[in-house]
Amino acid sequence: MDGFRTHHMVLPRWFELAISIVDCALYRVRAHGAEFVPAAGPAILLANHLSTVDPVLLRRACVRPVRFLRFDSAFERHLMMALHEGEAVCLFPEIEPTAFGQLHRFNEDLLGAVLRAVRTFQAPIIPVGHDGIWGSVFSYSWRHYIWKKPRWTRLAISVHFGAPLEIIEEGARLDGWPTEAAVKALSLQVRQGLLDLIARAFADRPILRRHLGREVVKSLAGRPGRIAVIDRTSKRRQVSAGRVFAAAAALSRWLRRHSPAKRVGIVLPPGAGAVIANTAVLWSGKIPVNLNFTAGASTLRASLEVGEIDTVLTAKAMQEKLPDFPWPQRVIDVRETLDGIGKFGLLRWLLAAWILPSEGLSWLLQIPKRGDREEAALLFTSGSAGAPKGVALTHRNILANCEEITSTNVLPEAVTLLGCLPIFHSFGFTVTVWYALLRRMMLVTIPSPLDTKRMIDAIRDESITCVVAAPTFLRPLLKKAQAADLRSIGLLVSGAEKMPLEMHAAFLETLQVEIMQGYGLTETTPVTNMNIDDEPLCASQGDVRSERGVGVPVSALLKPFAGQVGKRLGSVGRMLPGLTARIVDPDTGNPLPLDRTGLLLFRGENVFHGYLKDPEKTKQALREGWFVTGDLARFDEDGFLFIEGRLSRFSKIGGEMIPHGTIEQKIVSLFGFDQRELPVVVVVGVPDASKGEALVVVTTEALTVEEVREKLSGAGLANLWIPRVIRRVGKIPLLGTGKVDLQASRALALRGSEE
Repeated sequence: MDGFRTHHMVLPRWFELAISIVDCALYRVRAHGAEFVPAAGPAILLANHLSTVDPVLLRRACVRPVRFLRFDSAFERHLMMALHEGEAVCLFPEIEPTAFGQLHRFNEDLLGAVLRAVRTFQAPIIPVGHDGIWGSVFSYSWRHYIWKKPRWTRLAISVHFGAPLEIIEEGARLDGWPTEAAVKALSLQVRQGLLDLIARAFADRPILRRHLGREVVKSLAGRPGRIAVIDRTSKRRQVSAGRVFAAAAALSRWLRRHSPAKRVGIVLPPGAGAVIANTAVLWSGKIPVNLNFTAGASTLRASLEVGEIDTVLTAKAMQEKLPDFPWPQRVIDVRETLDGIGKFGLLRWLLAAWILPSEGLSWLLQIPKRGDREEAALLFTSGSAGAPKGVALTHRNILANCEEITSTNVLPEAVTLLGCLPIFHSFGFTVTVWYALLRRMMLVTIPSPLDTKRMIDAIRDESITCVVAAPTFLRPLLKKAQAADLRSIGLLVSGAEKMPLEMHAAFLETLQVEIMQGYGLTETTPVTNMNIDDEPLCASQGDVRSERGVGVPVSALLKPFAGQVGKRLGSVGRMLPGLTARIVDPDTGNPLPLDRTGLLLFRGENVFHGYLKDPEKTKQALREGWFVTGDLARFDEDGFLFIEGRLSRFSKIGGEMIPHGTIEQKIVSLFGFDQRELPVVVVVGVPDASKGEALVVVTTEALTVEEVREKLSGAGLANLWIPRVIRRVGKIPLLGTGKVDLQASRALALRGSEE
């Protein structure tokens, strides 16, 4: 009964001892919840599968000997034999290690065998979630085994055992085999349990306790000669990592002396100046607050008041461009301040970056080692459906989201990233500033995503491999770009709003680029989900060139896990590692199965802890640590998330929940409207004395109520779903983030027609 067991064989003691020595030298394993594993008797452990050495790590974590079975033709016979002998058996329902770092599809035959075994032996099913091994030489991270940079410290592995699952009995067929419904129910239970445990294991990562600023110092000083930013604001300017470090270091020391404020506002477009300003504020021990300069003056005044901001870093050009901006008492021009510091002041920091180790540089800059749950940044929500709220993000939040993105291998170091999203946009803030700095990516910036020509020029001239933007900013590419202009793109991600499927098809057909839809919110720092191309974007070694010029490692051509998929059209992808979710009834809050449509809740280390100075809204948004997204969603059996619509974008008429987005899509499709450049239709709900709410179509097109009724009725839509009012407007209002401004659209619907 003792020893390490795999399949039906027991390994010799000397071999087990050798494995244990290597194991202890490479890994530091911490187990939690081991008391859930019964000390004796049959038990089935179901674990996530990250690497080929998972059995070695889980064996160390478990309090009793465990038999690990591989899935083959003799699997069920060995499972029954082991349980009959009272053994604990560990299985991997995914069958093979993940190729994407995410929890992928479960094998239905394996789960069916588990159900039969449970019925026979009444063995408990114990979920086991572990984290920390992904990225090692034994995992398939970066799409290959073995050939990775060596790690000189022991990996911290966290293993969490969960309480035994309460099996929902769905019955059996006449032959005694579990029904498909029973297997599906077990699959959903296991997925929910593993997601919860993996999120707990992820929370134990040591890096999450560190200080974001210190990690940025380490990255910039690690290779000071590399190009960190190519700024295309006016004329093309290359800025090395060493120069970014020097400018940010000098400015941070200046801010320590001249600004006593806790938070410092930043009003700058994407560019080297914004990267330097954010880094400098963080290194000065203060909190950067990137302000949405496209918002109205009253909204900005409220933001300045909530954040207690009396100092703003900006540029003279921005002050001239924004005459109505409610500038606070102190406005600091970044370029003028750096000029005042002088070349010698910058040069000594540049030399320090080349000479001193990162720990010494952090000491000189007075950056603490630990950041953890201290506030690191303040962002404001987009305000698409109401007043913006102040989202205080911690060091742990930002580092966690960067770690989660890294764990999918979707954005490796060799990527050239287009920075076009405004920095006050949560994705622009986290990904195109901090992630790009931490992962030593080359960032190419343009000042506005609305400047389509400049975007195309940057992609073509700089051979950009990754572009992230909202559909509003991507649509114009269909008319103004040629396939040759986008030849270098290996990853095109759409976020911030739902991507129309016709837009995906148009990009693929016209420009030979597939859009990967993602999902996130300001409160989740922001990324939670992403579709991942089955072929990797690029790699640091062994590349070949595809027809579009995208680097692909040779090993990817011999991919061992060809059956695994990382994308599903219509979904926003699987959740990033480290996050877990719940689907609950919108009215009662009771949990629903993951595959049922309901209100989506998230929990993870990238989820914020509350709105600044707004306990009432914080209470509404957070339920016992779960963030209420406000979106209605469901998961499919493979873990892909489908967003059905915003709860606020439903109208309750006649007791029925009617989705605005579905009606919009039907109108666009039935009338053949072109939304490739700008949205032309938005449906909103307005108060109605008789039915509570009424549907109004706000559109730039010349539509009549009769035409809309005829088309929608002909398409089979129920009478309650057909809008009775049409408001024609000059254009659909948009926010600076690219989202439709629903609040302004609703105001137009209430006010009346506008030419």
